[in-house]
Amino acid sequence: MGLLFLGACGNTKESSKTKYDYTESQFEDKLNAGDDLTGKTVEVRVAKLVPNSAFGYNIEAGKHLNFVSPENPNVKEGDTVVLKVDKITSTMGSYVITYKKEK
Repeated sequence: MGLLFLGACGNTKESSKTKYDYTESQFEDKLNAGDDLTGKTVEVRVAKLVPNSAFGYNIEAGKHLNFVSPENPNVKEGDTVVLKVDKITSTMGSYVITYKKEK
C-alpha cells in the first residue's frame, strides 16, 4: 500500500513567521499609483534609522518611504521588520507613514 503526500506550494509571504501584504518595493509602487494602503502590512528593510528626525524615530526605506513613530522601534540598519500601516501622508516628495510594529 502506497502513501501519497501532497504539499501545498503557494506564494505565502512571510518574514520571521510574520505574514505581510506587500514587500517594500510593491508597497512603494502601490503608493505611487495612488492606492490607499492604510491597515496593510509591509516588510521593510531598514536602510537608515534616524532617531531624532522632525517626525520622531524615522525608519528610512525604499526610495521615498519614511516609517515614523514617537516610540523607539528597537531596530538597526539592515534589519528586516514587518510594519502595519496606520496613516500615510505625502510631504515634499516623500511618504511619511505611521505604523505599528508586528512581531
